[in-house]
Amino acid sequence: MTLFWENVRVAFKAIRSNRVRAALTMAIIAFGIMALVGILTAIDGLKSTLTDQFTLMGANSFSITSRSMRVTVGNQHLRTRNHSHITFKEAMAFKERFQEPAWVSISFSASGMAEYRFGNNKTNPNISILGSDENYLTFAGQELESGRNFSQDDLSGSRHVVIIGKDIVRFLFPGVDPLGKEISLPGLKLTVIGVIKSSGASMMGTDQMTIIPITTARQYFSRPNISYNIGVMPHKSVSLDMMASEAEGIFRIVRNLDPRDESDFNIQKSDSLIAMLLENIRFVTLAATIIGFITLFGAAVGLMNIMLVSVTERTREIGVRKALGARKSVIRQQFLYESVIIGQLGGFFGIIAGIFIGNLVSFGMGSSFTVPWVWVIGGVMACFLVGIASGYIPAVKASAVDPIEALRYE
Repeated sequence: MTLFWENVRVAFKAIRSNRVRAALTMAIIAFGIMALVGILTAIDGLKSTLTDQFTLMGANSFSITSRSMRVTVGNQHLRTRNHSHITFKEAMAFKERFQEPAWVSISFSASGMAEYRFGNNKTNPNISILGSDENYLTFAGQELESGRNFSQDDLSGSRHVVIIGKDIVRFLFPGVDPLGKEISLPGLKLTVIGVIKSSGASMMGTDQMTIIPITTARQYFSRPNISYNIGVMPHKSVSLDMMASEAEGIFRIVRNLDPRDESDFNIQKSDSLIAMLLENIRFVTLAATIIGFITLFGAAVGLMNIMLVSVTERTREIGVRKALGARKSVIRQQFLYESVIIGQLGGFFGIIAGIFIGNLVSFGMGSSFTVPWVWVIGGVMACFLVGIASGYIPAVKASAVDPIEALRYE
């Protein structure tokens, strides 16, 4: 143990005597670890945000949407087959026939470029309008901050009512309660009955969304070939695969498909969507890892060069130590300790900086503080290996110095 601490003391003394070179090498190592840990910390934050958002939306849910097929040949995109759009009649027939314990929502995108007005105030012309029924908020995992949801009377009577996002409140009602106020679109006036709780920086984007009864939307935003989306969310945790299979069978009957025909619609489960997104994030993780290790490789080469120069500059010191009885193994250990300590110090500062920068990005996405412990431990091990790999050849060279020649050096 005494020899261990003596080697550590000698290593720190050598580092202090070559501060500039040691600091530059630490900076290179720190940059590589910072890039690796920082990007991976941000990715962990993104994964956490995605998981939270899909949990809120209902991880145990699925959607039925229309499907079309396209083939890409070179730079040409050719539509090979058009499947029928899901009509309102088909969606309503499915909702009536589907008897499983679940919320069934029908919706369609009425507009994505709307501009609302209230008095002299107006929104940006990029507000989306969704026509939906009373079950959409439950299916989408959205909550009302104030007001109420659609009632059956709103839907059956095609009432001119609207549920708005927080951005619409900010644009039209600064410091004013929006409930009961009448906002207008060209040719349409709507009474605000509810405000959706802010989604912040999440991917759901409800802050710039407005929802009106689907019957009202069909009257004022009618166009050819509207395709309706059907959302299904079980009342309690059940086998989603079984319920999705039941839904597919019912909708095939609604669509009058022959048993030999393939389904001409998509059933998209929310958990499969997040799995697909997380699968794509793996490529970003791989790229970040490659970048980090390339930087570490450059740092290892730089550290080895510095250690080789250090061996040359300290030739007389090595000769004195050998003359006083130091064995080759002791000399070798001293240089290895110095290399490993430089690597660990660079790794320490890089990990701290990476966690800090990564969490700044995570906070921007609305995620909580994240520490990627697996990659932190991996970074420490990587820096240790860099120190060993970079210091071994210089350490062997130092231990092989002839003490007689070393004492006559310079």
